[in-house]
Amino acid sequence: MQATVLGAGVVGVCQAWFLARAGWQVTVLDRQPAAAMETSFANGGQISPCHAEPWANPAVFAQMAHWLGRKDAPLLVHWDRWDPAFWAWGARFLRNCVPSRCARNIERALRLALYSRQTLHTLRQQLPLDYDQKTLGILHIYRNPQTFARACRTAAWMQQNGLERRILDVNDACTLEPALESAAATLAGGIHTPGDESGDAHRFTQQLASHAAAAGVTFHYNRTIRGIRCDNGAVTAIMTDEGELPTHTCVVACGSYSPLLLRPLGLHLPIIPAKGYSLTIPVQGTAPQVSLIDDEHKMVYSRLGQRLRVAGTAEFSGYDTNLSPQRWQALRQRAQSLFPSAGDFADPDPQAFNPWCGLRPSTPDGAPILGETPIRGLYLNTGHGTLGWTMACGSGQLVSDMICGTPSAISNDGLTLARFA
Repeated sequence: MQATVLGAGVVGVCQAWFLARAGWQVTVLDRQPAAAMETSFANGGQISPCHAEPWANPAVFAQMAHWLGRKDAPLLVHWDRWDPAFWAWGARFLRNCVPSRCARNIERALRLALYSRQTLHTLRQQLPLDYDQKTLGILHIYRNPQTFARACRTAAWMQQNGLERRILDVNDACTLEPALESAAATLAGGIHTPGDESGDAHRFTQQLASHAAAAGVTFHYNRTIRGIRCDNGAVTAIMTDEGELPTHTCVVACGSYSPLLLRPLGLHLPIIPAKGYSLTIPVQGTAPQVSLIDDEHKMVYSRLGQRLRVAGTAEFSGYDTNLSPQRWQALRQRAQSLFPSAGDFADPDPQAFNPWCGLRPSTPDGAPILGETPIRGLYLNTGHGTLGWTMACGSGQLVSDMICGTPSAISNDGLTLARFA
């Protein structure tokens, strides 16, 4: 049995690993010179089922009104851009902001995220993986009392659905993470998810790719994918800049670029790119050990050895991957405000902060699109938004089960393309 995986980010490499473990001969294609060189390169570094609440939620309207007109807003939409795909996506997004749909979407994302976290635990027992992982949990912090109260209600619902969450007052939050003490006066409280984790997705993916190659997976890097050939309703080959590669089973794991690849086949995925930014700061002073999510600014902080990864914001600007100095400098200013002695924030050299941006493949309901398509042999593993690293292992195992026709540990209900029919 032979399968081709398109994309060598964290999702694609996990997909290749689990297919290989199921007995398939796997080939991976990617345009980059190595694994995890695009969206998986410098993301927020969190394994975060606690972050399963989608952007499409009832609170988003008040938040967007507050952010309107701000170039440094956590969520920035370029309203003057004519993009029919974006406006169609936006209409679906708004329909998912009602409470009933939001609750349904949280359940779907949480189901997969919890399964993926457990699958990662099992993988670590099987393989020697070292990627600056920390198992101290993730701490959400809140400044607005009303936002904190709403988050506590969501946390209680998540607790009922299998995710352990602990509500903390400001003193307890600072005891858990002493680096927060300088900002204690600005906080309303926190919610700790002890089972969540953090780690360097880039290092993880490259190590897993090495193990996959040793297990027989073939990686073709520097290979641009031109299209997918289909005959009589079935996949027959992948077209690349170096010719055609015959295949009868293909998994598309190209992140934000998946819709562009599939559109010529008549498949219209409701996925658009949301550009996220990150900084990676050498630690020189007091920096957090516990991975954090700053809810007000939609930012995350993850300690990766002697580096502090600061990531966040979402910018809807199409496939533009240019770094906006204004947006990454806003990350630096907010990080300095929260952890003033963590690094040398006064360094005038921008490269001292390793600014980076990547495109997150975002669906309007916040859940990925997994599994079969109307084309025989063509499968999807894409649309994970901000949770690609969180969901990668579980998605790879679940799609492998779908391809093999074997029972899965969790239901794929609400996670397939069929929900957008």
